[in-house]
Amino acid sequence: MKLLWEGCLNSRDVGGLLSADGRRIRSGALFRSDSHNRLTAKGIAAVRAAGIGRILDLRWVRETELEPSPFADDPVYRNAPLIAELAEQGTTMPDAYRTMLDDNRPQITGVFIQLSDAPPGPLAVHCSAGRDRTGVLVALALSVAGVPPSAIAEDYALTEGCSGDTILRTLAHLENRHGGAYNYLTKGGATRTQLSQVRDRLLA
Repeated sequence: MKLLWEGCLNSRDVGGLLSADGRRIRSGALFRSDSHNRLTAKGIAAVRAAGIGRILDLRWVRETELEPSPFADDPVYRNAPLIAELAEQGTTMPDAYRTMLDDNRPQITGVFIQLSDAPPGPLAVHCSAGRDRTGVLVALALSVAGVPPSAIAEDYALTEGCSGDTILRTLAHLENRHGGAYNYLTKGGATRTQLSQVRDRLLA
């Protein structure tokens, strides 16, 4: 469901996606968007009115310095770069996503853990365009919640200029090389409890 966050082009609630056990991702559990620095005053007010428990800004520090988040001083905000700077250079989609996963597992897992210990309220994640880094983190969270790859790909394809095949191939690589999202994250340092907290938080 598209969020009315004026100034953001790719803001939506991923609620409603069906998990493999028949439950659905809860509406108001996880929001994804492009960078909040583009929000208008009305958009900023809408984000604050949503009662968000944690905002994870996945951009690099230098990006946040050039285009600061309007929520940088809010207690709910955290700058949590998902990958090392320039980690995706020299590759093309979807190879870039596979490289992101292979080369940044401890860092990605550390960001994922911040979803598990967030205060009550919706989780909001964004990068610059709301496509690549956001797409990978959201795909991991939805996978942990039991959402099948086809549904994750359908959600990803709602982002302008994105093809669901990119995420399908990324998730296939995650399964074939790392044994799936659960094994990828536990080997990266996440505990079973932390993964269960994210799953339970997302599912209705």
